[in-house]
Formats: sequence, structure tokens, C-alpha cells
Amino acid sequence: MNAAHFHLIVNHLPIVFPMVGLIVLLVGFYTKSHIVKRTSFLIFFLGAIAAAVAMLSGEGAEEVVEKINGIDERFIEAHEDAAFNLAIASYLLGGLSILALWSSWKQKSYARLCPGIVLTMSMITLLFAASAGTSGGEIRHTEIRNTSAASTPIAPKAGEDDD
Repeated sequence: MNAAHFHLIVNHLPIVFPMVGLIVLLVGFYTKSHIVKRTSFLIFFLGAIAAAVAMLSGEGAEEVVEKINGIDERFIEAHEDAAFNLAIASYLLGGLSILALWSSWKQKSYARLCPGIVLTMSMITLLFAASAGTSGGEIRHTEIRNTSAASTPIAPKAGEDDD
């Protein structure tokens, strides 16, 4: 398994964890269950850890992918930017979730506000996740690129023949 393969395995987790966490949190709101909400907080925290692993594996994956003919550096750079934004959002969501979990256990006065704040941050995180996931897919999947980017010719890399 090379670095790109490992990245492909873990890069979906920072997207999936917030999705699952959001569903569990919504169930917690619906059932008015503090235990279910606490479970969602742990899922969001795991998502933050997964984001760190994906970020750490990204550089090695980039080194592998850059050597593949036909890969446009612009798509890699766009994905790096989107992944960075997702990572920051995931870390914030994970931190807020740990605070919400702690405040729930300790029955702090502000504990009742935390699930709503975490809900809002989870939706923001999912917006960044959609961008990171799409931009990552665009690196190799030309069929998902928007038409303006897909029709832009890719200049050959220095030293490459154009035939």
C-alpha cells in the first residue's frame, strides 16, 4: 500500500463521520435523549481525528499522484485548499463536541445550548466536506468536473512530449 492508497482509504472518514453524527444528533433532538446527543458528540470528535489522519496522509498522496501523467496541479491545489478548510471546521466541530459532552456530563448551565451550536457547526462542516470531497474526486475523475474546468486544456509538464 502506497501513500495515495492509504489516503484514499481514510479521506472519506472526515466526510462520513459528520454525516453520521448529524443524523444521530437529529435523532437525539427528536427523542430528547441526552445519551443519543452525547453519542453524536463522540462521533464528531472521531471525525476530527479522522480529519487529522487524512491531512497527514495527503502530502504523501500528492507526491504519488503528481507523477501520474495527465494530472493537473490546479486540481491538487484546489483540493488542498478545500481539505484544509474541512480540517479546520472538523477540528472546531470536534472541540465544540468535547465541550458539549463535558458540559452535559457536568450539567453546566450552558449545556442546553451546546447541541444547537454543535448542530450548526456540523452543517457548516458538511459544506466544507462537500467541497473537499468534490475537489478530491476531480483530481482523477474528469467526468465530475464542471464544464469550464473540464474543457480547459491541460498544459504538458516540463520535459513531456506533446505527442
